[in-house]
Amino acid sequence: MTKYDLVVIGGGAGGMTTAAGAASLGAGVALIEKRAELGGDCLHYGCVPSKALIEAANDVFKARKAQTFGLAATGTVDLKKINQRVKKAIAHIQEHDSIERFTDLGVHVFHGTASFVDNHHVQVNDEKLYGNKIVVAVGSRADIAPIEGLEDTGYISNETVFDLTELPERMVFIGGGLVGLEIAQAFARLGTSVTVLEGGPAVLGKEDRDIQKKAVELLEKELTIVVNAKIIRCARSAGGRRIDYMTGGEEYSIEADRIFVSTGRKPNTDNLELERAGVKMDERGFIQVDDTLRTAQPHIFAVGDVNGSYPFTHVAGLEGKLVVQNALFHLKRKISYAHVPWNTYITPEIFHFGRTQQEAAKAGDVFVYTTPLSEVDRFTADEAEEGFVKVITDKKGSILGAHAIGKGAGDWMQVMVLAAEQNLKIGDLSQMLYPYPNHAAAIERLSNAYWRNKLFSGIVPKLTAKVIKWLP
Repeated sequence: MTKYDLVVIGGGAGGMTTAAGAASLGAGVALIEKRAELGGDCLHYGCVPSKALIEAANDVFKARKAQTFGLAATGTVDLKKINQRVKKAIAHIQEHDSIERFTDLGVHVFHGTASFVDNHHVQVNDEKLYGNKIVVAVGSRADIAPIEGLEDTGYISNETVFDLTELPERMVFIGGGLVGLEIAQAFARLGTSVTVLEGGPAVLGKEDRDIQKKAVELLEKELTIVVNAKIIRCARSAGGRRIDYMTGGEEYSIEADRIFVSTGRKPNTDNLELERAGVKMDERGFIQVDDTLRTAQPHIFAVGDVNGSYPFTHVAGLEGKLVVQNALFHLKRKISYAHVPWNTYITPEIFHFGRTQQEAAKAGDVFVYTTPLSEVDRFTADEAEEGFVKVITDKKGSILGAHAIGKGAGDWMQVMVLAAEQNLKIGDLSQMLYPYPNHAAAIERLSNAYWRNKLFSGIVPKLTAKVIKWLP
């Protein structure tokens, strides 16, 4: 049996951040990963491959628009080549997440399924490891809804969609979450007829209402979205696969070549034997942690999707950095999610930070500043005018929430996160110099609106007019 200062279970974003940080500080670290390679769900089935697919789909979409300039795009999409591009992106990033990198840092990497023996010992294959501190970072996986006939009918998920070799003519997406919508639009842009069946009253339900409305309006130009859809059954049919569902009190059937299931995520805690370690979970299987990311056992921590906080890679990394400090130095620093942004990579992108207008209004009076991208010269030049920026502030101009839908919004809206972290007010952003013409000028235009409201209305213009007349 080998003893370690820290045993990390899971080689995704949270686990790698924790292991690398701890080893760099001189700790003896073991990292256990069930797959042959590190990187986790994000690298192999999530963030990276989906974005590579989206970019390829957008290339195809733009090629078809080239007829505007007298060019014509013909032929059908070779999905095998697109997925080769996806796998190339994964392989390139895998080099940065290589096992060699971690072993060079002094981390001992083990491959296999881990399970707790007790609250300090972890079994992997035939080895028992002792961890003075233990971090669980096993992530999550697709939660496949129990639909009658689904298993026999066959389906794909984010874990298998990148293995397709032929582009389906028709696809039905069961579930309209972020993963489902991103991949659904990508396939629609590749030429597939796509229908999304969402069980709830709306897709993108966590977004600001105005953002959500605009996003749905744009998406429905490319695919069909059915909300309040209760799936009754799936079955094989002469036309491929049939999905029966109800909405609005009526029963409908739709045929598809492929069914993509995107009905949520569930934690990978099934085989950990957490009860042996005295670690508590909620009814869904997510590990319960306090605001220092400690479990019911103070020397065992949980980071990333498995603790049920925010299912984002950047949040797993944030939590991993905090746990290194708390685990190695017996600190009790608390995690804060106050400045966590997220992007939804449909086209155009959605950026989300802080409270929506609806959430902020519940706490009191708010001020809302909005700029349509059609008023920003760079978006006009790009012919990408669909979208807008929306910032919610309190009466003093402090930023409560910032949201946008538009080309590259996830990049140029990042300044809003820095502004909130530095306690800058919306008016302060107008003091920056924005190179002309860039996309971030949308923020400049919006922040200028603050000063227009403040200085050019009410009593201020009357006072300044008098001062100007008095001056020689």
